[in-house]
This record gives sequence, structure tokens and C-alpha cells, in this order.
Amino acid sequence: MPDTMKALVYDKSNMPWDKTKGFELRNVPRPVLNESADPTDGDSVIIKIIFAGFCGSDKGIWSRKAFKGHIFDSLKKEHSTTRIIGHEFVGEIVDTGSRVFSKYGYKAKDIVASESHIICGNCFQCKIGQTHICNDDKIIGISQNGCFAEYIKLPAQVLWPTNTRIIKPKVAALQEPFGNAVHACMKVDLRGKTVGVFGCGTIGLFAVMAAKALGATKVIGIEPVDKNIEMASAIGADEVIKLDTSKAAKNGWAADKDIVKQIREMTGGIGVDVAMEMAGFNSSVNNAIQSTRRGGDVVLFGLKQGNFHIQQYERMIVNGLTLHSVIGRRIFETWVVTRNLLEDKSNGIQDNIFNVILGGGKETVVHIDDFEPESFEKKLNEWPKLVLQF
Repeated sequence: MPDTMKALVYDKSNMPWDKTKGFELRNVPRPVLNESADPTDGDSVIIKIIFAGFCGSDKGIWSRKAFKGHIFDSLKKEHSTTRIIGHEFVGEIVDTGSRVFSKYGYKAKDIVASESHIICGNCFQCKIGQTHICNDDKIIGISQNGCFAEYIKLPAQVLWPTNTRIIKPKVAALQEPFGNAVHACMKVDLRGKTVGVFGCGTIGLFAVMAAKALGATKVIGIEPVDKNIEMASAIGADEVIKLDTSKAAKNGWAADKDIVKQIREMTGGIGVDVAMEMAGFNSSVNNAIQSTRRGGDVVLFGLKQGNFHIQQYERMIVNGLTLHSVIGRRIFETWVVTRNLLEDKSNGIQDNIFNVILGGGKETVVHIDDFEPESFEKKLNEWPKLVLQF
């Protein structure tokens, strides 16, 4: 293998956070295993990346709106200025540490995806089985080097075996974000339920399909972007309501009365059984709460920083609503369900991801050799999901 590799990086030494955007394509040192220098390499692998998904978190770093603290603090600990971004991928193992096969069963040429949260295994949450909210986890591509590169070094404990003869490789690269939607949809028993998905970006679109596959009888999407509305309808949403962003801006943090009214009309005046808030805007959270029936559930996944206002807080209590917050995936419970949903051809999920969300895997796939910031950003604005090829 070569000593260097191509990678997309953020470098704080020449890319001031508040004055730049995007990533740079560079040749950087290729990761290696060296157990004499680092004994933990005995439990690690080197993976050659095949495809890597570009996530909403990556967009946040691209635009310098998210994860500055995580990146800067981790770079300081590493005495480095450069972070390789990216955490969604499918790839081939090319080298393994001495203990990997005996402990985890992985070997060279195995095809794997990966959980993006590298857990400590020692904190209170890890010890009681809540590894997805590990108190001392590291996030690939944020607090350590990621997968927007030809090779990545990872501990074998986070790997997930993937059969690309059953799951298309470009879809297999998206198991991690699809797992976010699956985790959100497993917070509540959706069988026989009416579900509102507030925000039909990538994870919201995944949630529409997962909710249907897990038993929801009616799924209503709420989304401002025309292309996403078309996609939501194409992949199985029963109704999609267009959100007026100018009205939302005027209303500030408050719910949109017309949106709430339409949802209640679509549900016999009752409201949805389960609201899934996937956008993270304050007004969207209130839309979700106000649109949920008495005794219903609100699943909160959309993430934005800062303080939020809850509209008519007392009614949320009087109506007996239950709020659930969701982060990441349950390791590896969510991954098992994710794999089963993707491998089951009868539900159409894999085909919808490939043909609709990825547009057939042509315009949405960018080879690393063809990366150019301006054209890439244009594609980011045109599609809910992009995939990098290596």
C-alpha cells in the first residue's frame, strides 16, 4: 500500500472557522498498524473505503455551523491541526491487528460498515448497556480522523459485517444514517399508528420508509422543499404537507396553526399518534407537539444548538404527551433491524434509497478524484444525500 492517500480535510491552521467553508482535497499520510508503538493496534484494522456518505453533520462542518468545539478540542489533544471528515461508509478490510480475528472474527477482504460512535466501555452508561450514549465516546470524522479518505484505521469493535451482494454498495454506505431513522422509529411501537414526520430531509425520508415497514398505517410528511416533498411521496408517505418557510420565519418559534389544522383534519380531528421531529427548528418542535393527539408520543431527533421555547407547555402536560429524545443508534440492536429492513426486498426500502434518494446513484455520487468544492456544494444543495467514491 502507498504511504500517502487522498482525503478531504478541515485544517484550522489555514481555514479560519468563521471566515471559510468547505473541505480541502489533500494527500495525507496513510494510517498504519504498529502494535509495538501502540498496543491497541492489536484490536484495530485498516479499511480501504469504497463509498462514503456525506451526512448532515458533515454539512454543518462544511458551513462552519456545527462541531467546532469537538473538532478543536480533539485536535488540541492530538497536537494536530488537520481533521479528516466523514463517518458513513462501506469498505474492505486490508490489514488487521494480531487480536482482531480471535476476538471479533474479522479478516482481510471482509466488507464492513461501521458504528460512528467509538465507545469507552467503562462509563456508567456503557456498563448498563446504554452504549449509544457513552459518556466518553469519540465520533469518527469529528473527534478522530474519518472516512473521507482512501483508508481509515478503526477499532474492530465498531465494525459491522455487510453483504454487498444483497445490499447495493452505495446503499450499504448509508447504513449508519438509516440506522438513525430506525432507532427513532423503534422508540415507540408504531404498529397501527398514524405518524407525522416533521422534516423530510435525508433522515426524515428514511423515517418515512422505516415507519411504514415497522407497522405505521398512515405517514404524513411535513416539508418545505419541493424536491423532498416529491421524494417523500414517491417512497411511501400517504400525505405530504408543504411548509411555508416565510410564514415559519414570521411566526418565530411558534407552531404553524395551518399545519396543525391540516394534520388534525387528516386524522379525524384527533392528531397523529406519533410525531417524529427530524428538522430541529424550534417552530418544527412546536408543530410536532401541537399536532400530536392526547396521550401520544413525540420523538425528538432534529438537533440545533441553543434554547427552545415550548408553546403552551401546560397543555403538553395536561394532554399527557410523552417526549423521547434520540441520538445515534443502539449498538448493535439498531444495526440488526437496519440490516433486516435493507435486505428485505419486499418492503422496497433499498430500491427507494437507491432509485429515489440517490437518484439511481449517478448525479449523487462524486469520485474523490473529481472533487471540486464549488460543484460539490452545488450538488449538496440539489440532493438530500451525496456519496463519495474512492
